[in-house]
Order: sequence, then C-alpha cells, then structure tokens
Amino acid sequence: MDAPQTGEGAHIGKSVVIKGELSGSEDLYVDGNVEGKIELRNHSLTVGPNGNVKADVTAKAVVIQGKLAGTVNATERVDLRKSAVVNGDVTTQRIAIEEGAFLKGKVEVQKEAGKAGVASS
Repeated sequence: MDAPQTGEGAHIGKSVVIKGELSGSEDLYVDGNVEGKIELRNHSLTVGPNGNVKADVTAKAVVIQGKLAGTVNATERVDLRKSAVVNGDVTTQRIAIEEGAFLKGKVEVQKEAGKAGVASS
C-alpha cells in the first residue's frame, strides 16, 4: 500500500481532530485524531505513526502505523506495521502483521468472493 503516485487522496495532519463520520471515494491518510466512523469502500486508509483513530473502519485496504481502537473491515488486506497498536476485531481477506505490532481482538480471514479467472479444482 504505497501512497498514490498521482497526488490523489486526502491527508489529515497530526494537529487535526475529527469527531463524526468520514466517508469518501479517494485514499485517506490519517496522522491526526479521528473518532467515529470511517467508510472508504473502494479505497485505502493509512493510519500514520502519529494517528490515533477511535472508529469502526470499512475500506478496501488498511495500513496501520499508529493507534486504532474499533473494528476493521477491509475487503482486500490489512497491514499492521511494527509501530501499530490495534484494539478491536479485524475482518479481511489478507493480513500482514510485522514483528512488534500489537493486536488485541479477533481476526477473521475471509475467502475471496468469486474472483473471475480463478479456477478451483
């Protein structure tokens, strides 16, 4: 999950505090405080090293370097970096957890939903 090359995407700086519901149709980088709900169905959420998120998250992909408390539902993947602190349940198709990351909660790995061109025997 690299930052978008085209400069598209929203950035919430470390001095910003948001309470409420966030939704959008672009990638989001959070390095500040967000409390409530984050919904980015077809895009990715990155919680930066200074990020402190207390929210239920729904996104295509989630990368966590900071703190997140709440449920995470990612349709593709979740990536917990070594500085991540996550308290909550995670549901995804793929998950990567670096050594040193903290996770307290249930992890549910779902099978891919009917990908075209994938043959099962």
